[in-house]
Amino acid sequence: MGNKIENLMPFETAPFPMSRPRRLRQSDWMRRLISETQLSVNDLIWPLFITEGTNVKEEIPSMPGVYRYSIDLALEAVNEAANLDIPMVALFPHTDAALKTPSCDEAFNPDNLVSRATRAIKAAIPDIGVMLDVALDPYNSDGHDGIVRDGQILNDETLFALEKQALAHAEAGADVLGPSDMMDGRIAVIRQALEQNEFQNVSIMAYSAKFASAFYGPFRDAVGASGALKGDKKTYQLDPANSREAIQMVARDLAEGADMVMVKPGMPYLDICQRVNTEIGAPCFAYQVSGEYAMIAGAADNGWIDRNKAITESLLAFKRAGCSGILTYFAVEFANMQEDFL
Repeated sequence: MGNKIENLMPFETAPFPMSRPRRLRQSDWMRRLISETQLSVNDLIWPLFITEGTNVKEEIPSMPGVYRYSIDLALEAVNEAANLDIPMVALFPHTDAALKTPSCDEAFNPDNLVSRATRAIKAAIPDIGVMLDVALDPYNSDGHDGIVRDGQILNDETLFALEKQALAHAEAGADVLGPSDMMDGRIAVIRQALEQNEFQNVSIMAYSAKFASAFYGPFRDAVGASGALKGDKKTYQLDPANSREAIQMVARDLAEGADMVMVKPGMPYLDICQRVNTEIGAPCFAYQVSGEYAMIAGAADNGWIDRNKAITESLLAFKRAGCSGILTYFAVEFANMQEDFL
């Protein structure tokens, strides 16, 4: 007869009282010692909204504590992030409505808002990464991520615009491009354009599993796209019911030349994050989107939850699901919290 210990199944433990799992929870040092998941400032990307003007810092009503910054004040904010060792910022423009057109020309204007902001950041704070969104919705008078004609979002025509936008971003000094449009074939087009124009070191973090979600509302307020959107984005963003399709999209984008992938939103799609981690294994990031931020911030402001604990717990969930990192509006706040414990 074999030894009882040798016959244990992988997750079987000795019966009580031989097994007392609370022994490993009884002190702070022990809990820290056996912690399975590590979360640090190195895991964070800070999304930042940029607006025109000088000395402008506008709070976004649906995202209390999040602001639009003019470029001069954005430099101060990014410098704070760099001093906290946050690895990268992701810039999003609040575009003047007068610049929004059906052809989305402002998206690939080399002197548009985010291109100017990128140049300023890379000149003043060269050691922090800058990520720029590749999508047309901030510049589209129809509010969509693609070119619209007769009510249809045109996939292939949009690809030409995205290619020009990606090259403009790369020329401005972006370190990472984040195609968030969900058009078919856009990663291959962008990667080929980067290679052919000597931007082979620019990375692509593809928004591969971007779902048609109710959690984007405050973001659309932040970039001024809410009133412009006609219809919905269900013909190109993923159905929230579909898990297998999300994995297929991740695999497709990696095959086309993406270096990293993203799941968006984050917390409602932790199962997708985990599947990407276990089934594909490529670097996977989650975007804790504006609606997720607003829920935590709003509940905390009303005294219904502990803000710091809720922030930490929510970020740990992404790491536990296998994410390499998180785009979160709480990045600077969490980094300052972490500083307090060092």
